[in-house]
Amino acid sequence: MGRRLVPAILITLLVVLHAQLWYGRGSLPSIALLRSDLAEQKQRNDQAVQANDQLEAEVRDLKEGLEMVEEHARMALGMVKTNEIYVQISR
Repeated sequence: MGRRLVPAILITLLVVLHAQLWYGRGSLPSIALLRSDLAEQKQRNDQAVQANDQLEAEVRDLKEGLEMVEEHARMALGMVKTNEIYVQISR
């Protein structure tokens, strides 16, 4: 009886551990699924970073463009903002 008990316990323990490997939390299939989800999320993050960079560049271009338009309007047309005093000095 004692000689068969130890191998039976070890086999049972081996079966439980093997079942955990294939079906339990952290099993090989669930890890593969998590890796796939991680790869998809990284791809979405990269796309979001690219979209953010593009929007940032567009905002920067719009700001610079408006400054150039304002400078041209001030020099060529004498544009004055509210609460500003325009002084023209002739040479």
